[in-house]
Amino acid sequence: MRSWFFLFSCNLMWALQFTCVKLVQDQVGSLFTVWGPMTLATLMLYPLIRSERGKEGATKTESNKKDILVFFLLALLGVFPGQVLITWGTRMSLASNAALIMLTLPVSTAVLAYIFLGERMTGVRWASFAMAIAGVILCSDIDYKSLNLGAGYLYGNSLIFLGTLGSAIYNSYGKKLLERYTPMKMLFFTYLAMFVIMTPLVLVEEKEVFFRLTGFTLRTWTGLALLTVFHNYLSMVLFLKALKRLDAIQAALSNYLITFFGLPLAAIWLKEKLKVLAIVGGMMVLVGTLFITLWEDKRKSPSLETGIAGS
Repeated sequence: MRSWFFLFSCNLMWALQFTCVKLVQDQVGSLFTVWGPMTLATLMLYPLIRSERGKEGATKTESNKKDILVFFLLALLGVFPGQVLITWGTRMSLASNAALIMLTLPVSTAVLAYIFLGERMTGVRWASFAMAIAGVILCSDIDYKSLNLGAGYLYGNSLIFLGTLGSAIYNSYGKKLLERYTPMKMLFFTYLAMFVIMTPLVLVEEKEVFFRLTGFTLRTWTGLALLTVFHNYLSMVLFLKALKRLDAIQAALSNYLITFFGLPLAAIWLKEKLKVLAIVGGMMVLVGTLFITLWEDKRKSPSLETGIAGS
């Protein structure tokens, strides 16, 4: 029950991301919105990493210098789009749209697991992926009569979708590092790589934000504090604790709560309203995601049981 409470809590915190981006967008750029909270979260993670040193036991291995490059690649291709593009896209779209599009994450992860890890790509997975993309398009409020793709939220939604692909890259390709690192260390070193990558960009593109810190409104400080403590730090700690006791598929299915929480948060806090097509598109994304997780998992169960019995 405690593990499920952790999952419930961390998904609520992740759902806050889209609303928090809207809270800070008037005074803080996309880069600083990611860099500031993530930098503070990295400092907050350090004591936890130190405490792990005496508890690793047999899993402790020497760090491979080649892994430094892998961490940078994961940060650049995974965390950077997963954080920056989603932040940028949410500013150009609606927080409710972002919450709906996040449902494509399990589908995208399955496709990339086929590419990076050699997992089998079934017809169900391709169909789910196509359904998810169709759902994203329906959420985009495109002006089809004039064929003006910029009239609605297509650009913003496309960035959010690309951001979910970045998260999928981190979730799939990052499995290889988990063979040598604890989940907490993997998160910490990836955050460090992000700091190295993003600091020059922030100093060049958004350095004026540092001079406006004293002029931030309560709304902006609230958004940044929520992103730091909940989205980048506490949510990840709770998720990793829950992952130790629950199956990965159980943890993955809990991600549907992001949309469940994200939509009412956007409606209550930001007064956003969903159109009928957006709701239909969100349902398509949800169906595609359920198809690829529940239905495929059910198909695998008999064979897994046979394998266990045979061994």
